[in-house]
Amino acid sequence: MKYYMPTRVWQEPDCVKRHAAEIAALGSSALLVTGRQSARNNGSLEDVVNALTTHGIRYTVFDQVEENPSVETVMTARDAGLAAGADFVIGIGGGSPLDAAKAIAVMMAHPDKDWHYLYEKAEPSALPVIAVPTTCGTGSEVTGVSVLTRHDLGTKVSMTHKVFPALALVDGKYLLSAPHQLLVNTAVDALAHLIESAVNASADAYSDMLAFAGLHGWRAHLPYLQGETELNAEAAQHLMHVSSLAGMSIAQTGTSIPHALSYILTTQGDIPHGAAVGIFQANFLQFAEASRRDAVLQAAGFADVDALRETLRGLLHVQPDPALLERSAESVLHNPAKLKSCPYPVDEQTMRQIITDL
Repeated sequence: MKYYMPTRVWQEPDCVKRHAAEIAALGSSALLVTGRQSARNNGSLEDVVNALTTHGIRYTVFDQVEENPSVETVMTARDAGLAAGADFVIGIGGGSPLDAAKAIAVMMAHPDKDWHYLYEKAEPSALPVIAVPTTCGTGSEVTGVSVLTRHDLGTKVSMTHKVFPALALVDGKYLLSAPHQLLVNTAVDALAHLIESAVNASADAYSDMLAFAGLHGWRAHLPYLQGETELNAEAAQHLMHVSSLAGMSIAQTGTSIPHALSYILTTQGDIPHGAAVGIFQANFLQFAEASRRDAVLQAAGFADVDALRETLRGLLHVQPDPALLERSAESVLHNPAKLKSCPYPVDEQTMRQIITDL
């Protein structure tokens, strides 16, 4: 067995303010990496700026990160950070800014390299990264993974380098102003991480500890996700907690078939990432070894695979283009790494059943 999780995590209300000194200890000039609006709307950008200015730390804001960030955006941000003399990077937002921040930190540490370096095998080295998540799904604040859009390939590919944030500051209050469907999609992404970690060739006692704790926690929020109850501060903090557990679990095992299937659907079909991974979960789970499948369903609060499927259909409301599904299936069938992560054999017939009747 193995376990590696080097990120220091603070998960509590107002944690950015409370731990401003730890932020300031990582450098003298920060590059703040975020999207165009949400970090301003939910107050997270303001909290980070206040923490930096309190300790006299200079900062530059790069707010051009798109959904499913591209290697081109990473390079534009790298140049902005180098021009500003930044010596550490703070990602603020959902998975897109957090993943981008890790890749930017790599490229800033290697100013003589072009974007191809992201996919070269080399000893990991990057500027320090801080993660301030504002959605409850990706878990990027506690993983070393950065998934980037490759326009040259028409899909998303994880960079080779593993960059864990030095510090993760997880505050549920940033969820309270988010659109309901955004939180549904990201919470389903967390569920996907938990299922794909539990049903994984690399699963062990350490990853199971995280995955099954997360599954038990996730079930408590289904009434909110289905619109039956209102989100309050306590529930928002717990949604963040579940997301981080899910991130820690895939940091040990990686993801599996559903995530690999999702990439073309997001880059070419404009389906949000959480929805794109969520639609495959029931069909993926049905082929798992019976005792493992039933343990996952019981922990998540579902009677059977059909109940999980119907719940996800009701939450996600997406129907992918059949041609993109076929292209996704073909790409995964030729991806030995993703097939290897699955604990059961996946041939063309099995893949056909995974992508059918979503």
